[in-house]
Amino acid sequence: MNRALSIRSKSNSRSGPSSSSSHGRKAFSLASLRGTVQPELSKRLYRLIKSENNLIAAHEAAGKERVSIATQLSEWGEQTGDEAISDISDKVGVVLSEMGEQEDSYAHALDESRGVLKAIRNTEKSVQPSRDGKAKIADEIAKLKSKEPESTRLVVLEQELVRAEAENLVAEAQLTNVTRQKLKEAYTAEFLATIERAEKQVILAKHGLRLLQLLDDTPVVPGDSARQYVHGNQARQILNDAEDDLKDWRLDTGLLEGRGQQQDGGEHFVSTNTSPVRSPKTPALQHHNGNGVTGHEREATENGGGRSATGKEVEV
Repeated sequence: MNRALSIRSKSNSRSGPSSSSSHGRKAFSLASLRGTVQPELSKRLYRLIKSENNLIAAHEAAGKERVSIATQLSEWGEQTGDEAISDISDKVGVVLSEMGEQEDSYAHALDESRGVLKAIRNTEKSVQPSRDGKAKIADEIAKLKSKEPESTRLVVLEQELVRAEAENLVAEAQLTNVTRQKLKEAYTAEFLATIERAEKQVILAKHGLRLLQLLDDTPVVPGDSARQYVHGNQARQILNDAEDDLKDWRLDTGLLEGRGQQQDGGEHFVSTNTSPVRSPKTPALQHHNGNGVTGHEREATENGGGRSATGKEVEV
């Protein structure tokens, strides 16, 4: 598994938030404009799903900004000329960059959860014609009874109404089943992804604090000789520990136990019948090349260890 112990790129290039959007999500188009015309039954959920796009984009942007800030912190530390600040800022930059990757992974999970909700919306759209057809026949019968109560067409319409009600009954049952199943599946996935993101960021934050403890901030007196920095190996080990802790992280399976109903004690449990959306695999602590390349793309292109600010291979 590839891992870099430095966030500095060989070319010291930077990437901004304007780099290409993650996940290849589609931009506005005529197709999306046509999609605003929705049946009454699916309008609210359609708007909710569209709003989820804004949330996903916000997390994507936050992840990119975090990585950009991490790169800038590392480059600033390098130019201070202080060996301790240079190394610690670089290692802290690695941790911050990984936090940005976690934000990006969370956006992936939200996007997949949003996709599950579309199954409900599509079912609502398919049920609407059945409801409309039944209501139309009922209206025709009511009008005909008021104008021509003895009309022979009433018998035909009443038979059509029976068939329409039977079809609608099946459609409504399907809508109920799909809605319950997919609502549970979508938000189970989102909550699990939220827990994963939170717990992994706590892991990273704790190791970031460990790194900062290696920086001696005792005031210096004018004329004192420069203090020698001797914690380079410890800083590298902290990054190793952070990566190991991320790899060893597991979801608390107790969160998924139960029968999906309220128990006698009043506690609610999540059914194990749901299929939570699996969030993308957490990338190892990676070297960020400053060009907006994601951890997954780097895994596909890098073969060895990381590189320091000078471009030399860093031993892992």
